[in-house]
Amino acid sequence: MKSPISGPDVVHDIVGIGFGPSNLALSIAVEEHNAGLAADRRIDALFLERQPRFGWHRGMLIDDATMQVSFLKDLVTLRNPTSDYSFLCFLRERGRLIDFLNQKTLFPLRMEFHEYFEWAAARVAHLVAYDSEVVAVDPVRGEDGRVAYFDVVRRDPERPGATVTHRARNISVAMGLEPHVPPGLELAERIWHNSELIPRAGQLAAAGAPVRRAIVLGAGQSAAETVDYLHRTFPDAEVCSVFAKYGFTPADDSPFANRIFDPEAVDVYFSSPSEVKQSLLDYHRSTNYSVVDMDLIESLYATTYREKVAGRERLRFLNVSRVRGVTPAAGGGLEVAVEFLPTGERQVLPADVLVLATGYRPRDLTTLLGDAAKLCLKDDGDAIRVGRDHRVETAPEVTAGIYLQGGTEHTHGLTSTLLSTVAVRAEEIHRSVLSDRLTAV
Repeated sequence: MKSPISGPDVVHDIVGIGFGPSNLALSIAVEEHNAGLAADRRIDALFLERQPRFGWHRGMLIDDATMQVSFLKDLVTLRNPTSDYSFLCFLRERGRLIDFLNQKTLFPLRMEFHEYFEWAAARVAHLVAYDSEVVAVDPVRGEDGRVAYFDVVRRDPERPGATVTHRARNISVAMGLEPHVPPGLELAERIWHNSELIPRAGQLAAAGAPVRRAIVLGAGQSAAETVDYLHRTFPDAEVCSVFAKYGFTPADDSPFANRIFDPEAVDVYFSSPSEVKQSLLDYHRSTNYSVVDMDLIESLYATTYREKVAGRERLRFLNVSRVRGVTPAAGGGLEVAVEFLPTGERQVLPADVLVLATGYRPRDLTTLLGDAAKLCLKDDGDAIRVGRDHRVETAPEVTAGIYLQGGTEHTHGLTSTLLSTVAVRAEEIHRSVLSDRLTAV
């Protein structure tokens, strides 16, 4: 598919950088706003995505893994319950609505929710340029010194080495997170981040490479899912789960705790003093970080018990432990040094695979924004200052807007990188962009 046509002579009201669920939700908000309006009243939007097609955590689309948020927290429902971009409308179109309802669950398969995202993305494909990696964001200064636009520069997939520039009154940055690799470890042929789990495991299986032992580092939901997946995928392998805790911590999905993800909770968090913000994060980390669904914890425990009874233990949990070093072994394998923290005792485990289920971290915005980053104001902790409408606070001469979808946990709380408020956040950004556009007119 050809990219949407534009250039510096075309000024977009908003250019989205990255096209995951966050900017997808924003594109739908724009599309619904524009429906039936005259051309001069529409919001001109363009979204740029470096991947060749839509994809969201493809490497962890395990066939039986379910979402951890309700299907009602889809791309649109909390913003517009009547939208025909909802998950329920997707199910109806696919002929699975009644079948889904008969399951009596709020939590769809992750694979099915990804299918829903693809379905929605296909409907707004005319707003998106895929295979378009953004390499620079340049402020455009007028003769009066004011910055009313940004030039967003992307690679041109049709002309190697060439670039295309798009001028925007606003940009929405939603680049997602990048895999976190602990200090002292490096990704390699046999050392993966869990974000690559399914394709990497598939390559091993297809090559017929023997997997005698796989080691998984991490204590969160992804780590537990990775352990379970490898245990089922390689039936002759020993799978060792290494983590510093004594045992997996259950996720707190109780009703009152879950209110931390409500839109109103974002208002409370945003207006709180810094010490209260930190307290809220500390109190409610168990809703999101390094925690595992109770059903999966119980399933893994049941597996270990069955194996003890059968006398063939393939699933091992090396708790209160850390990986202290990895060296290549003869034959292409690994030697993984694991320390038992209470005694300091170390053992070296031969392994064929080490999977790092060690989470993600926000991408460095300064690398992408370049000179534009110098226009962003910082707080006392050197973090970017962000308004309630997700717009970055900038130098006085800047009238162009930078909106962040993610990387705002310090200002907006735990929902910063989660799906829980993606529809509401899209509405808030859309409303802010529209208000600014009307003011400019």
